[in-house]
Amino acid sequence: MKLESIELAHYRNYDSLQLSFSSSVNVFLGENAQGKTNLLEAIYVLAIAKSPRTSHDKDLIQWDQDYGKIKGRISKHGQLIPLELIISGKGKKAKANHLEQRRLSDYVGLCNVVMFAPEDLNLVKGSPAVRRRFMDMEIGQIAPVYMHHLAEYQKVLQQRNALLRKAFANSEGDSSFLDILTERLISLAAEIINRRLVFVRQLNEWAVPIQQEISNGREHLSIVYQSSVPEVLDSGDSSKIEEAYQNSYQRLKKREIDRGTTLIGPHRDDLGFLVNERDVQAFGSQGQQRTSALSVKLAEIELIKHEVGEYPILLLDDVLSELDDIRKTHLLGVFQEKVQTFVTTTSVDGLDRSLLDRATLFEINQGKVECTNE
Repeated sequence: MKLESIELAHYRNYDSLQLSFSSSVNVFLGENAQGKTNLLEAIYVLAIAKSPRTSHDKDLIQWDQDYGKIKGRISKHGQLIPLELIISGKGKKAKANHLEQRRLSDYVGLCNVVMFAPEDLNLVKGSPAVRRRFMDMEIGQIAPVYMHHLAEYQKVLQQRNALLRKAFANSEGDSSFLDILTERLISLAAEIINRRLVFVRQLNEWAVPIQQEISNGREHLSIVYQSSVPEVLDSGDSSKIEEAYQNSYQRLKKREIDRGTTLIGPHRDDLGFLVNERDVQAFGSQGQQRTSALSVKLAEIELIKHEVGEYPILLLDDVLSELDDIRKTHLLGVFQEKVQTFVTTTSVDGLDRSLLDRATLFEINQGKVECTNE
C-alpha cells in the first residue's frame, strides 16, 4: 500500500498544498513548529478520519476558515483509489473513488497506517485510556464495523449514564428504560470485547518473537486483556460474554445508581504487559517499557499485513531521536524495501545512511514545502 500524492486545503497551517511522494522513504525536514507533524497528521487523518493529537475536529481547520480538506491517492492491491475527507463544523464527509460514503466506518480501512510518535513510547506506562485508544484505532483499520459498534456503544453509554444520574426519581418508566439501555449496551459490549480479544491474541503472535529478537532472547513478552468483567476472558463466544455482563450489571445495579455512572464495560478495560511474567508497567525498567512499546508497534505492522494483504504506510514522527541504536536498528529494519515510510526530523544527522540514500527529502519552513531531490 502506497500513498502516491496528497492535497491539503485550509488544513492546520497549510492554506494550499500538493505533493507527490516516493514509494519508499519520505523525510519531512525542518525546525520545530513549521508544519512537519501537521503534514504527517494529515496522512493519518486521511486514513483514519481521526487525529492522533486532538479529539476536536475544529483544531484541524485553518484559522478563520469554515472547512479543511485532505485529498489523497493511494495504490492498493494494484488499484489507484482517490480518497477525500472534508472537515467542517457540521462534521466530516468522506469520499472514496469520488463516491460519498454513508458512514465513516465504510471509509476507514481503505488506507492503512501505523503511526509511531514519542508519546507512543508511553503506550506501556501511560493511562488505560491511551491503550484503549490504541486498540480502537488499530482494530478499526482491519475491522471497520468495529468503529460502528464502538460509536453506538458510546451513544448508549452516554444515555445510560444520564439516566443513572437521574435515577433518584426512581420512576417506573426510568427503570424500564434503564433495562432497555442495559440490554443494548451489553449487546454492543459483547461485539467490542470479542473483537478486542481476537486482536490481543493476534498481537501476541507477532509481538512475542519481536521482543525476543530485540532483547537477544532475554525477554518474553505477554500482552493480556484486562476486563472490568473478568469472567468474559474465559468466554468463547458473544452469548457467554453477554451472560457474564448480564450477571454483573444485575449485581451492580444499585451501586451504579448510587454513583450515577456505568461501572463496567469496554470503556473501563485495559491492556497489561508482562515481561518474564512480571508486570512491566509497575516493575519494568524504562528500557523494558520502551522495548515492549516498540515490539507492539512493529507487531501492529505485521498484523495489518496479515489481515489486509499489504503492508500499511508507516509514519514516524520525530521518534528516531528517542530510540537508542539497538531499537532504532530494529525499527528501521522493519521497513527495508517493503513499507512506504514518512519520517519527520529536525536534522538528518541522526538518520541511517541507507535510509537517506533511498529517501525523498522535503524541507518545511513556515508551512511551505520544497522537495530538495528535484
